[in-house]
Parts: sequence; structure tokens; C-alpha cells
Amino acid sequence: MKEFLIAGNWKMNKTIAEAEEFAKALVDMKHENAEDVAILAPYLQLPGLKKILEGSGIKLGAQNCHFEASGAYTGEISVPMLKEIGVDYCIVGHSERREYFNETDDTVNLKIKALLENGIRPILCVGESLEVREQHTEQTFVASQLFRDLEGVYLGELDKVIIAYEPIWAIGTGKTATADQAEEMCAFIRGVLGGMYSMEVADRMLILYGGSMKPGNAGEIMEKPDVNGGLIGGASLNVSDLASIAESAAKLK
Repeated sequence: MKEFLIAGNWKMNKTIAEAEEFAKALVDMKHENAEDVAILAPYLQLPGLKKILEGSGIKLGAQNCHFEASGAYTGEISVPMLKEIGVDYCIVGHSERREYFNETDDTVNLKIKALLENGIRPILCVGESLEVREQHTEQTFVASQLFRDLEGVYLGELDKVIIAYEPIWAIGTGKTATADQAEEMCAFIRGVLGGMYSMEVADRMLILYGGSMKPGNAGEIMEKPDVNGGLIGGASLNVSDLASIAESAAKLK
């Protein structure tokens, strides 16, 4: 049976009160495959959300972390701090972190290792810009990200890593990625992972699509064989939209 993860990335949105109201509404919906749904929330909201989601099956994640366990890193949050809260996932290498906050493949790699050491599953974001896509070098670019971001990650750890493909060229540019384009890159990523490690492990991995998935296109995209769900941005801010996407995934299981 195909596995899915519908991970709602709230980014820098919602107050604590708004977040908790959303979570209560989502829990009340009693989604039959609640374990396939996750909320990736701002740090301040995590403790309160953990209490509300406890026992519902719905998972919780952070949007970033620092790779050091402690130290003089003003404003940063360490992996042990996230572990204490009890988060299940943490995004690393999101395109916005890479573009706006100078995230590099080296720091992404260190964060992945720190998360794995602490039992938190990384959601590794990879993807190419419009410039790279227009140069037809997107596969080379994404493969390079995978090689560098996963350097030193062992075979036995790999299936704890989740990959999210972000077609940066189709986000906010007026261009649209088709379901076939999503499948093409997700299949390519799975093949690269198979070459780096083993296809047996790569076939078990969750590869999400992170390019403006909405209730209207979620089913078409997720029915593709190599797409295991979505890293949902804007649509995850509306509880009905997130639930609708989760329902689309449940119908495909």
C-alpha cells in the first residue's frame, strides 16, 4: 500500500490562539488516516499544539533548527529543544531558508545529522530555480543537492529522511508545474537515492511535492506513482483545505 504524508507548512503565520483553534478543528474532524497528516508550525506554537494533537494521530513538526546542541547562537532553536517538545518532523533546506537566510548544503547536512541523532525525521527540501529550469540542468542541480545534503547519512538512516521537491520556478512566477512534471522529478529523485544507496530503501521513502498543491490539483498529483503526498504552503492555512487534501490522499491508499 502506498504511503502518504500531508505536511502543512504554516511558515510565519497564525498567532498561538489561531493555531490552537485550527488544531482543535482538525482533531474534531477525526480524519480516518490522521497519522498521514502533520502540522509544521512556528516555534512558539509547538508546545500548545503538542497538547492538542496528543492522541489524535496527527503529527507535529518544526520549520527549522540549528545543528549545534547549544551555544552562543542568539535567536536559534536547537534539536534537543525540539526533542523535548516531542516534535515528529523538522523541515531543513526549505527554498525560502536557502534564499533569504543563506542556508547552504553544508548547514543542511549538519541539521539532518543532528535531527537523525535525536530521533526527529528531517523533511529535506530540494528544487531548482527558474534560471536552472530554463537551462535544462534541473536534474543535475537537484542531484547535486541530494549528494551534498545527505553526505555521511548511512543507509540504515535513510528511510527516516523525507524528501520534498520544490519547483521554485513554479512558485510565484505565474508558471505552473503539471502533475507529469512533478512525477518526473520525484521519480528522478527516487532513482538518484537508489543509486546512492539502494532501490529497496529508495522505494520505501516518502517523496513529497511542494509546489502549490491545493484541493483542486492534489488528487491528480498524488495519484502519480512516485509522489507520496505534499508539503503544503498556502492551502494548509485553511483547515478545510488541508483536510480536503488529506482526504484525497486517503482515497488513493
